[in-house]
Amino acid sequence: MAFTGLFLILFLIVHAGINSSIFLNDGGETFNTVAHFMSHNWIIRFLEIGLIVGIIVHAIQGIVLWKQNVAARPVGYAVTKAGKNSTWYSRSMGLLGTLVLIFLIIHFSHFYVGTKVALYSGDQPHNLFEEMKLIFSSPLIVAFYIFSLIALFWHLIHGFQSAFQTFGLNHKRYTPIIKAAGWVYTIIIITAFALMPLLMHFGVIA
Repeated sequence: MAFTGLFLILFLIVHAGINSSIFLNDGGETFNTVAHFMSHNWIIRFLEIGLIVGIIVHAIQGIVLWKQNVAARPVGYAVTKAGKNSTWYSRSMGLLGTLVLIFLIIHFSHFYVGTKVALYSGDQPHNLFEEMKLIFSSPLIVAFYIFSLIALFWHLIHGFQSAFQTFGLNHKRYTPIIKAAGWVYTIIIITAFALMPLLMHFGVIA
């Protein structure tokens, strides 16, 4: 679970970095150039398989872990003070993960499927930037993306530290640094992703 989580954390850095080219606000020229390179590079296309497998495996691992936790404690404690021992988001990873998975399915349907259809149907021209503008013209879709990114925010806040802790990096000297790095990473990644639909919806990026 920790390994696939860290793999996806690294992927988000690459994904956010590439997509941030829309902030150049050059009519999507740079973004479309990068998107074309990514979709036509056989190394990237091979790595995409690893990404999809990583997402599926991470989701399955989450379900298995949740079932194991339920089986380990089929009857709850008579008195619980969960707030003193853990954060609400650490106790809600199953729900947050489910929301993120739903978001990913819809996100893939918005931007991944169309790109692949264009590529494998005779390499038809595909303007991904214009597709983004069209999709993010809907306030409901933008609201859904922001809501999903909020869920991803809390999922990453716990998952970042938890992954390193699983690998044994749990020490009074290192844990505060890892926690701080997790907050910085998550704030940067989520802010970058949130600005994309918001700025496109309100016409700042056109």
